[in-house]
Amino acid sequence: MEKSMYSRNIYKGYLYNFSAYFGITSLWVIYLQHQGLSLVQVGFCESIFHLTSLLSEVPSGILADRYHYRTVLILSRLMAILYAVIMLTADNFLLFALGFVISAWSYNLQSGTIDAFMYESLAVDKKQHRYPKIISASNSIIEAANTLGIVIAGWFVHWHFEMTYWLYLISAIVAIAALVVMIEPRRQKTGDAVDEKRLSFVSIAKSAYQILKKQPRLRRLMIFHAVFSAVGTTYYFYFQSLMDAYKFGGPAISAILVISALLNIGGVQLTPWIQRHWKQGKIILRLSQLLTAALIATWVNWMPILISLYLLINVLMAIVEPLFSNYYNEQIPSGQRATLLSVASMLFSIVMVICFPVIGWLVERWNFTLAFSGLGVLILLLLIRSFRR
Repeated sequence: MEKSMYSRNIYKGYLYNFSAYFGITSLWVIYLQHQGLSLVQVGFCESIFHLTSLLSEVPSGILADRYHYRTVLILSRLMAILYAVIMLTADNFLLFALGFVISAWSYNLQSGTIDAFMYESLAVDKKQHRYPKIISASNSIIEAANTLGIVIAGWFVHWHFEMTYWLYLISAIVAIAALVVMIEPRRQKTGDAVDEKRLSFVSIAKSAYQILKKQPRLRRLMIFHAVFSAVGTTYYFYFQSLMDAYKFGGPAISAILVISALLNIGGVQLTPWIQRHWKQGKIILRLSQLLTAALIATWVNWMPILISLYLLINVLMAIVEPLFSNYYNEQIPSGQRATLLSVASMLFSIVMVICFPVIGWLVERWNFTLAFSGLGVLILLLLIRSFRR
């Protein structure tokens, strides 16, 4: 009976992921521009988000390891509700910046925690081998939820855009309802007597540091993941400003995003097959090559090409997430799982704090195509140097 209850956490986790990742506010770059913010101010908002995330990520992960996953996730969604309220009522840059601080806390508390929750639920039943398929299904749901939200938001771009944040608020309440009926899994025992007790914040942080120090492979995976995700995310968000500059209407934005969603879901579903047929090093090499080629090709300033590259980079981003989630969980001990997953997110924030405002400045000083093709050339040079070493 106990096992069946824990197994049902997976399906409730799917509902949580759908609600928490409902991408109704993903067009926030366009939203802030419509609220009167310049592209530089938009870049500062994103930098504030990631700087806050950088300072808060590991403490939030420690909270999840120290206390119940469910409690931390509920707090995350309460922060999401507060963020929506601020975005609906703000009328100046400082208030919007405060909203991004709250949004970062919401993101931090959730980051890695729901994955750890689901993994530990499987571990109770000794079914960790199912995790690659479950995380692929979970990421497919996230992709579907994210894109459905964006598609809906696309129809509000030129008509009651603020409705997107009301819908975001409602989705946060639904996520809380899913969490309330989930059952907190018992943590796995490692045979060490200290694991029978609640570990202190300091001991968990020290353990995480020691694991990363002793596992250079895990450390390198986290650095690669952070850089790859930051570049893809920056391209994704600044492409919104390009669509706005070219006066894309709601139907056009929605059509592009529907195609992107279908391709992303297909990419996510391929990840178990990719892992079975290719070694980890080859996968990382191919991902690097494809991303670099796509960025350099951005130099061809022709909208059909730019849209195609946007779709390709989104697919690569969709493939990366379940791959690395599985890589991490295979190598991280139970007691530090949420903490180390938060370390990975912290590294992403470090790269984003630097990458997002710099690229934003380049986009304003030059243009979208020159900024990202230049970034592609830089990454190509770094890849050539790493191969020579």
